[in-house]
Amino acid sequence: MPKPTPTRTINPVHFEDLEPRRFEDLVRQLAYEFRSWSRIEGTGRAGSDDGFDARAIETMQLAEAQHDDGGDEGSDLPAAENGRVWLIQCKREKSIPPKKMADYMDGLRSILASENVYGIVFAAACDFSKQARDVFFNKAREMGLGEAHLWGKAELEDMLFQPKNDGILFAYFGISLATRRRSIRADVRAMLATKRKASKLLKTYVPTLIRDATDDRYPWLDDDKKRHRFDRGRWRVMSYAGVAVDGLKFHHRRYFAWIGADGEEWDYAEQPNMAVPSPFEDPWNEETKEQGRERQGQEAAARGVWSGLPQDEQAWFETDVIIPWASVLDIDETGDEFFRGPIIYTTEFIPDRNGPFSSYRQALETKATFGARTAHPIEDNRTQKFSKVEPEANRDDEAEAAPPQRHQGGARIDVPDDEE
Repeated sequence: MPKPTPTRTINPVHFEDLEPRRFEDLVRQLAYEFRSWSRIEGTGRAGSDDGFDARAIETMQLAEAQHDDGGDEGSDLPAAENGRVWLIQCKREKSIPPKKMADYMDGLRSILASENVYGIVFAAACDFSKQARDVFFNKAREMGLGEAHLWGKAELEDMLFQPKNDGILFAYFGISLATRRRSIRADVRAMLATKRKASKLLKTYVPTLIRDATDDRYPWLDDDKKRHRFDRGRWRVMSYAGVAVDGLKFHHRRYFAWIGADGEEWDYAEQPNMAVPSPFEDPWNEETKEQGRERQGQEAAARGVWSGLPQDEQAWFETDVIIPWASVLDIDETGDEFFRGPIIYTTEFIPDRNGPFSSYRQALETKATFGARTAHPIEDNRTQKFSKVEPEANRDDEAEAAPPQRHQGGARIDVPDDEE
């Protein structure tokens, strides 16, 4: 069963964490766009509010126009001399059950009558049950209110996430959807710019220097050859393999291979790794002359077997590693006095010797440009065509014999280390 794909979301807004008066301020500011008001008064901040957390006066001309359009019922209900009076009541509570809602509404009965209140907005930092909502609207109807609106946690979040209220969302909770959208847009533009630059400047199978921009030891490796290559200097030369959906691909391993006519049988030459640049291509390749002659002999033997195969059965067994777009800082097409080819500057190499790579791909495929065949490198289907390498000489490559798995993600890349 495939693993579920993680998604990014915004956690629920914690209205209950606001100080009570700040919650009143939040609701009052959200109410500004609710109607056309002649004024909104933050009466609750003074303490002695006569039951009004906020009082709002609706512009009469707009109210009459709404009724002419056949809108709200109860147009004959009392209105204040200078406009309709609204009561905005705020409760920063974790829950309001039906009985408590009934008590709150009964407590407002005398105030609503004495102030000739036309409508009410009851806002709370919690979710309301259906029963509590029914109690609220029934009580409002009994009291003769022209309009009644209940703003629970869900309604408040809906209003906050509207683009027009993005400033309020940021002021109270430090969240800005507009900023996130701008950030996403900038990320996409940066990715596309890098992709266009790579397509223009980089050529497949051409050695390219991948350099950690934070490593000031470049171009001199540490002298201790017992340390891992990445620990001695965070840069390496690799053969460019093209653009992938999640970044730039580079050849990590490349072996002569064979795929049988049935598409099931297969084999590959365990040495040499044709993805390793030669000392001529890689100034930091410390291969000795003896090792070079051995590699040349291995290549000649593997190529001899490979060339003798039918052309439609000649294949490559490849492992490509991916540098994610976000890790690519820039691309220098001209190089420098130590490396004359393209240089890719990256963010700091991640630990565990993965360098800047986040994932890898493995493929067993024939060399045909059109109509290439692929096969699954299942060990039980492996039929010997190439000479086996003795286990002690191939101990670094034992993991290659196992059926490879396609891997994506930012965790450790379980690809064997390069030959030193």
